Amino acid sequence: MENQRNLIIAVVVSIVILIGFQYLWPSSKPKTPPQPAQTAASSQQSAPKAPSVPAPVPATRGAALGKSPRLKISTPRLEGSIDLVGARLDDLTLTNYRETQAPSSPLVQLLSPDGTEAPYFAEFGWVASSDAGVKTPDSATQWQTGDTMLGVEHPATLTWDNGEGLRFVRKIAVDSDYMFTITQSVENHGAKPVTLYPYGLISRGGKTPVQSNRLLHVGPIGVLDGTLHELSYADLDKPNNFKTTGGWFGLTDEYWLASLIPAQREPVDTRFTKVPRPQGDLYQVDYTGAANVIAPGASVSTTDRLFAGAKEVRLLDDYETHLHIPRFDRAIDFGWFYFLTKPIFLILDFFYRHIGNFGLAILLFTLGVKIVFFPLANRSYRSMSKMKLLQPEMAKLKERFGNDKARLNQEMMALYKNSGANPASGCLPIVIQIPVFFSLYKVLSVTIEMRQAPFYGWIHDLSVPDPTSLLNLFGLLPWAPPADLPIIGFLSIGLWPLIMGVTMFLQQKMTPTSPDPTQARMMLALPVVFTFMLAHFPAGLVIYWAWNNTLSIAQQWLILRQVQVKKTPVKA
Repeated sequence: MENQRNLIIAVVVSIVILIGFQYLWPSSKPKTPPQPAQTAASSQQSAPKAPSVPAPVPATRGAALGKSPRLKISTPRLEGSIDLVGARLDDLTLTNYRETQAPSSPLVQLLSPDGTEAPYFAEFGWVASSDAGVKTPDSATQWQTGDTMLGVEHPATLTWDNGEGLRFVRKIAVDSDYMFTITQSVENHGAKPVTLYPYGLISRGGKTPVQSNRLLHVGPIGVLDGTLHELSYADLDKPNNFKTTGGWFGLTDEYWLASLIPAQREPVDTRFTKVPRPQGDLYQVDYTGAANVIAPGASVSTTDRLFAGAKEVRLLDDYETHLHIPRFDRAIDFGWFYFLTKPIFLILDFFYRHIGNFGLAILLFTLGVKIVFFPLANRSYRSMSKMKLLQPEMAKLKERFGNDKARLNQEMMALYKNSGANPASGCLPIVIQIPVFFSLYKVLSVTIEMRQAPFYGWIHDLSVPDPTSLLNLFGLLPWAPPADLPIIGFLSIGLWPLIMGVTMFLQQKMTPTSPDPTQARMMLALPVVFTFMLAHFPAGLVIYWAWNNTLSIAQQWLILRQVQVKKTPVKA
């Protein structure tokens, strides 16, 4: 009976893992940052402690946008503007994405001006040493331009003269996706050499953004000198300073990213910090480049980039390849199982590009997994089929040696050995699915391609749970129960989880049962446990599990028929 106990233990462990893995999913921890070092950009951006006066009431987005002249941004995937006072990129809307699936839902607004309820903006410029006395552009500088719009085929040029011999020129270009290229130059028409440091920053304010969990990292992120760093917003209560040559760094949400990408061959000092202000603290990522000495009559320039948009896997891969941005795809939290999670996504995406539906792609992927594991599963199912045929013999042994546990166990082991059956074989099909299950859950949860991806019927978003339940008669009533409604038990189970539970029950009935009634009842309870457990998992994951069970049932049935034919004696 020892092997049967091992079987039960293995299955129970599998259930515990499935229930708790979203809470226990390993997340990368940032390395201990070096001791803080004051940089030119950090002295520029530091602010005094907030005075004991009430903060101003945040302005509406429209009011904030109307306070100063702006340069319009218009591309196939972006709409917005640049504030000509300060030359901040602080108004950006993603025209391909809406907040919900409703056609009238607002477009996703990524960047917002300072002074609004949730400011989020990027800024580039130059700073001088505090004792140099050189006037450089700041957030109050009025830039001039002869351009009326920034677009894919229409780069814009901004200029400003400090009145002391320095002329600042900023050329901004944008591609057809989400990458901005900022080329800054300084011309010295004065009589003395000037030393300036280029900088870039991304700041975000308002209420504390969503915090990371064990499944998904959101917040400060970057690849610095080839190492991925993921920090929490709480970590920014004190500066986190790094030195890097190249790389990228910024602030990430579940599906969106704003990232600074300095010149990849230039060393920079990078800082992640929180900037206290009377009108509301800012979480900030910034960098300062090396000193540039500009002789009289000379000029210098530097080119940096800003990514502001959706974290689409193939787009990030393309930027990584063509712009040589190291590990840019790690902006998507594929996790420690990156080597498995990303290939699974790429396979699903390949199927999707050919058939146009991610739900069908999941079905094809599941079929592929079954083919890959077919030899292993086949051996397991053959052993299980033999176990099922041994049930009458096992019952006889229990009648004969029921009072002698040691003898009963010895006889059963001999029966298993003679027939080539393995009592632990039923656990194998579940165990080999767990890594794929984990990775598919991760893909459904972190990739924007899966966001709002429909299947058929009532499944309009594979990345969220089945919206049906008994409360809306499994979708017959045009009403979705509120997510926070305290409903219990079968009332909260959607139709797809029920389908999955039925397929698991049918598969369980084809599996040999234990002679021990307690163990047999435990195994029959597994479909019920899994049904309730998976009811609140993404619908795509439940569809995968139900389809996998269906394929397993077909495979088991065929093997059982083959085993029965071989066991049937030939009549004279």
